[in-house]
Amino acid sequence: MRSWLSGAFDLVVSDKLLAELERALAYPKLGERIEREEAAELVDLLRRHGEMATDPADPPVICSADPDDDYLIALAENARAILVSGDRHLLDLRNQLPVCSAATFLASLGTT
Repeated sequence: MRSWLSGAFDLVVSDKLLAELERALAYPKLGERIEREEAAELVDLLRRHGEMATDPADPPVICSADPDDDYLIALAENARAILVSGDRHLLDLRNQLPVCSAATFLASLGTT
């Protein structure tokens, strides 16, 4: 968050991605760690300061292991962005697509 807010990189978001984040932050397991007000503030911060991209309408099938990931791949591709994820299905595609872990991405920025 600090690196993004300091301008080290642009963070791409979309309406669908932010809606998914809102749903995930409302899960009881996360609710034990993140208060509702903080979750709402985070989503609002991302909406106001993230680089808003158009949601892909019909993404091609790329990740057969998890078809829900195809949306994220198409979003990153349309925005010409690196997809940063801890999802093993996505990381398995790193030789074919610009996908990396958060640690790898931060290391590329010189941030650890």
